[in-house]
Amino acid sequence: MSKRFGVWAVVLAGSAWCAAPAGMCAQESAKSGAAAPVATTPTIDQSLEMKSASNPRISPDGRRVVYEVVATNWEDNSFDRNLWIADVGSGEVRQLTSAKKSSTGADWSPDGKWIAFVSDRPGQISGSPAEKRQLYVMSADGGEAQQLTKVENGVSGFDWAPDSNRIAFAASDADTKAMKDRKEKYGEYAVVHEDYQMEHLWVVELPNAERNAAQPEAKRLTEGNTFSVGRFSWSPDGTRIAFSAQRDPDLISNFSSDIYVVTVGDKTVKKIVDTPGPDTNPKWSPDGKKIAYQTSAGSKYFYYTNGKIAVVAAEGGTPEVVTSAFDEDPNLIDWGPDGIYFEAAQKTYGHVFRVNPVTKAVEKLDAPDHAVTGGASFTRDFKLSAFRMAAENGYGEIYAGTVGPWKAKKLTSMGEQVAAFKVAHREVISWTSADGTKIEGVLYTPPDFTVGKKYPLLVVIHGGPTGVDQPVVNADRYYPIERFVAKGALVLRPNYRGSAGYGEKFRALNVRNLGVGDYADVISGVDSLIAKGWVDRERVGAMGWSQGGYISAFISASSDRFKAVSVGAGISDWMTYYVNTDVTPFTQQYLHAGPWEDPEIYRKTSPISYVMKAKTPTLIQHGENDRRVPIPNAYELRQALEDRGVPVKMVVYKGFGHGITKPKQQRAVMEENERWFAQYIWGEKPEPAPAPTEEKK
Repeated sequence: MSKRFGVWAVVLAGSAWCAAPAGMCAQESAKSGAAAPVATTPTIDQSLEMKSASNPRISPDGRRVVYEVVATNWEDNSFDRNLWIADVGSGEVRQLTSAKKSSTGADWSPDGKWIAFVSDRPGQISGSPAEKRQLYVMSADGGEAQQLTKVENGVSGFDWAPDSNRIAFAASDADTKAMKDRKEKYGEYAVVHEDYQMEHLWVVELPNAERNAAQPEAKRLTEGNTFSVGRFSWSPDGTRIAFSAQRDPDLISNFSSDIYVVTVGDKTVKKIVDTPGPDTNPKWSPDGKKIAYQTSAGSKYFYYTNGKIAVVAAEGGTPEVVTSAFDEDPNLIDWGPDGIYFEAAQKTYGHVFRVNPVTKAVEKLDAPDHAVTGGASFTRDFKLSAFRMAAENGYGEIYAGTVGPWKAKKLTSMGEQVAAFKVAHREVISWTSADGTKIEGVLYTPPDFTVGKKYPLLVVIHGGPTGVDQPVVNADRYYPIERFVAKGALVLRPNYRGSAGYGEKFRALNVRNLGVGDYADVISGVDSLIAKGWVDRERVGAMGWSQGGYISAFISASSDRFKAVSVGAGISDWMTYYVNTDVTPFTQQYLHAGPWEDPEIYRKTSPISYVMKAKTPTLIQHGENDRRVPIPNAYELRQALEDRGVPVKMVVYKGFGHGITKPKQQRAVMEENERWFAQYIWGEKPEPAPAPTEEKK
């Protein structure tokens, strides 16, 4: 499930289909004198090995771009991130970091001489805690990175001061002496909603031989137990830092986030925004007189209503919303000399926008229209930008270019990884749901798709519910979609009611209608393809993770239209979910009641309520330590299906939470799904369970 305002999301590490350079296999074959068959479909391992580039940051002068590349490390069973740097003029790219573990979140110093980043690599400073993210800085021309922090619980974020000599960072407090004494006396235990380590702001200076001979000590800016710091930014003159903070770091407390300003010199803190609902991500105006920030604008139901961008005086006052006319969630990037920049989804695409804070006029900046653009950063003058973009049926690449007009140069060649394969064609289609609502989705078809031929259909349902599927090429995760299509299936990825990109009214259509309306959107999409004569109605399956797993569980329990279902980390009973999850506000937001106030709405929208109708063979996959959708949901559905005599298989991934985030276990997830649908959609015999080996005598 994804959560707007950054509250709950499954973060799936990027990866790739082809680790070897294009043509390498053919070259090796030529050496042996034999013609090797050319694979047209990626294996599951090749899919998991696919690299991806993201998080581009353009240098202040626009000459270079630093970005992250994710690669699969089978030996350590991890997805590792390293920094690369591209020269915009020459197009030359080179790797900047190669240390063990990951290096992420790179950003340039305002003078362009340094690059700071965080890494969980083994620390250089004596006493550094193992595997905790620390702050590093390195010359922009390359060389050895220098560790700046050794905080006990790791660095969660940072921001350069305008003078390029200081960096503000956030980190959660270490255990107090009282807490350490408690652990020593009683062992490990936790008091729910009480045992918190608050997040606070610190400032550290860069080492300077003239200023200080030794590594400078970080200085604390905020402290206490009254708030926990979120996102933050320096004022243009370097004297203050604006930050968001909530009453404690608990996910369910995000509604309490407000905007503060701390004066660096004397550490005085002033709250300047105090409105209902979350206020976060402050950015200063170029003259330092105002602050823009993201807000729910007082909405009680901020999980599905539009977020907005508001502006307030830096000293406090009455905020003014500047994006009221924009019908989607704006993700604030920064405040430039010619307006406030933000990103937002627009149906199945994504774009960069600028709003005039005076006239409130919004203009789309990027091109083309049918592309997914995001992760934008800008030069000092906002004349140039770097960003990640995937064109329709294209792979995500890093670009850099001018803002007005928007012209860009591609800096990476990630798409070469799929050049050797015949990948599915993605196309946005639409249909009408049972209540007349227009629904869109992405249809995957094989390269040799023939109108008039009937294909098996597999429905892959995104999470969220405010996720969105887009017609671009990504590495497969959990579900081997390319292999399904290559085997002769169509794949439909529906943007059911509640999906992002279609406006607030659409996102609210599944309020007090979860599962019921969602299923209607899915089955009407299936029916529309059957009506076209493209689908064999006797060979239809469905799968999904998180909210997609919930909709799949709804299908499993209440429909006989599908031949097989896979439920990944899905809700089976909203009561079970409500009393176990770490985001209890979700059900209150979407169902507008607690389970004791309105048990009927919890019954109506819970898959388990319909399980007496269940007939569909169901694969259940779940992380053992999932707190977002706790595993009792999976056990409840499994037991009910077993009692009904419905074929069911449940796989538990040990040590994982809501996302299965390591390559070997993702391999297991994908192979389980491939075998499940091979058996029930293609009629292949299941592989026998491995025979137990006899103990050697």
